[in-house]
Formats: sequence, C-alpha cells, structure tokens
Amino acid sequence: MNQSRSVRANASFLARASVGRLAPSIRIQLRALALIGALALIALLAPWTPARAAPADPGFRAFVASLWPQAHRMGVSRRIFETAFAGVTPDPAVLAKTHRQAEFVKPIWDYLSAAVSKKRIATGRRKMAQSAGVLARVQRAYGVDPYIVLAVWGLETNFGANEGDTSVIRDLATLAYAHYRGEYFRRELLIALQILQQGHVSVAAMRGSWAGAMGQTQFMPSAFMRYAVDFDGGGRKNIWTDAPDALASTANFLARHGWVRGWTWGYEVIAPRNGKLTPGRALPFASWAALGYRRADGYPMPTEGRAALLAPAGASGPVFLATKNFFVIKTYNDSTSYALAVALLSDRIAGAGPLKARWPSGDFPTASITR
Repeated sequence: MNQSRSVRANASFLARASVGRLAPSIRIQLRALALIGALALIALLAPWTPARAAPADPGFRAFVASLWPQAHRMGVSRRIFETAFAGVTPDPAVLAKTHRQAEFVKPIWDYLSAAVSKKRIATGRRKMAQSAGVLARVQRAYGVDPYIVLAVWGLETNFGANEGDTSVIRDLATLAYAHYRGEYFRRELLIALQILQQGHVSVAAMRGSWAGAMGQTQFMPSAFMRYAVDFDGGGRKNIWTDAPDALASTANFLARHGWVRGWTWGYEVIAPRNGKLTPGRALPFASWAALGYRRADGYPMPTEGRAALLAPAGASGPVFLATKNFFVIKTYNDSTSYALAVALLSDRIAGAGPLKARWPSGDFPTASITR
C-alpha cells in the first residue's frame, strides 16, 4: 500500500471509530470534519510537485547571446556577463512606460512650484550644512557653484533619497531588446557591463530609474564612464552610496560641458515697460542695462559678460537674463524648465527670496517637462 492509500485508510478508520455511538446529527457533522481533516492530511503528505516556471522568451535569450561578442571585445569577462544576465527577463512595466506620452506637458509654474518647494529648500539647506566641506573641495577642484551642484542633487533624487530601485541591467536589456530609441539602449547596456567589469558596483547594487539612470545624481552608463570620479579616493567611482563621489561627478560633468568659473547662472530682471521682449536674444549685460532692464533684486547689473533673455510665460510672468552657465545646466537635462528649477532652487538654498514677479494662471503657453 502506498503512502497516500495508507493515509486515506487510516483517516477513514478514525472517522468511523470516533462517531459510531453518537447521535445521527452529531455523527454527520463529525464525519464531515473527519473527512476535511483526512483530505488536509493527504494534501500535506502527498508528494510535492513544483509549479512549472514560465518558459523563457527565446527571442530575448537570443538577444542576450548576441551581446556577448561585442561585450567580450569591450573587455567584459564571461563570468561578469553571465552574472549580470542570470535570471534576467524583460520587464513589462518598463515597456509600458515607453508607451506613455513622450513629453509630460504642464505649465512651467506648476512644475517649478513642485521642484522648488519649501520642503526641498529646507532639505537643501540642511544638506549644505552637512556637506559644506565636501562641496567646498568640489568647488576648488572643478570651479562649479556648489549650490548648483546641490540643486542638481535635489532635483534628480531628492538629495539621494529617491535613486530608483530597479535593476539597471534588466531595464536597459528590456529597452534594448525592444529597440526603443534604436541602438541607444543597447550601447548603454554594453557600457553598464563595462562598469560592472571595472568593479565600481555589484550587479545587485546597480540600481536606478526605469530608463537606466543611476545613482544619486542619475548618470546614464555612458555619462558615468566619461564623467564619474573617485573623489574621495575609495578606489571606486561610487555614485550610488558615496555622496562625495556623486557630487564631484556632477561638478565634473558641468565643468566639462563648459561651466564658467565664477559666473552665475543668471538673474530675474524687470523689463522696461515699453520694451519689446525678444526671448533668446543674447547681448552683453551692459547692453541690457542700456535698454532699461534692471535686476529684480535691486543690485546693479554686471558690467561684464553676456546673457540671453528668457521669458517662459511671455510678458505675463517672470523674465530672466541667463548666462552661458544656464545652458550648461541644460546639458544635464535638455529642458528649460528643468534648468530653471535647478537655478532657482540653488538661489533659494543660498538664501535668496522667491521670485518678484508672479506667474500667470489660467490658459497660457505651457513648457515641456521631460522629467
């Protein structure tokens, strides 16, 4: 007799023996309970059969295999390659995000209200107090305004609190397999493997946002390879858990894109009443002053340097004169709204007050927010 048959026989015997001399109604109830118990016991002792795993996507596995020759030529070992892709499957959640509206459009004043919030300003000031020494060294090394570096940190991951918690390898592999944006994500995936090979981070710790941006200041793998630095001499370029490396890497990025040491990003200005706004026009500060433009904070206009006019809401909202450094910020994220958020957040963390002019309300031209 096999184990299952024995269990059923013993359960049946116990049920009959227990209820033979009781009232019919009670016997019926107890037989039902005995039957339930017997079935539960059978289920516990029956041989366990594991659930069949979903079959792997053969197309995806073939895609991964096709990466190996190029990865090998880029210096990636077989061990790192296999470790990186162990158990990796396409992530449907990542693909779903690619089908959403490509640009999230909202009025710039709504975006700035959230980006330059009182809470973020207060957090930024605390972070400045905690990291003042590091930021001073970063400024000496790269010449970038420390408040700008701090504001990028705040906008990208809320000062390291929201780095993203998805696998960079899986995200990039999903996007590359889907040929999203052509070959771009395939290249980023291969570079991510190089980063693993160089030992800067483990596969498990290589976490980021859904599109592969990594660490406290959200570098794509290619940006990491070009601009990340081991600022504290720890032996790794660790932008995930090492704030000094992340902050210095951001400063290096901005410096390498042309940041002018000692310059501001720009100023809020008051346009002359009868002056015609010409957004995008670039003139020396002295020429803007001669045209009747004044700094909104009451300080004199610089006598050197050039600036371009920004009027995101036209004559109905704040107007700015932006230096070359403002457009360097845009190389981090090619969005005027993003760059303005970094600029204004940096000013507020440094102690400046809110904008003098009010943003309009109602149906006005909107600004594209890319992230």
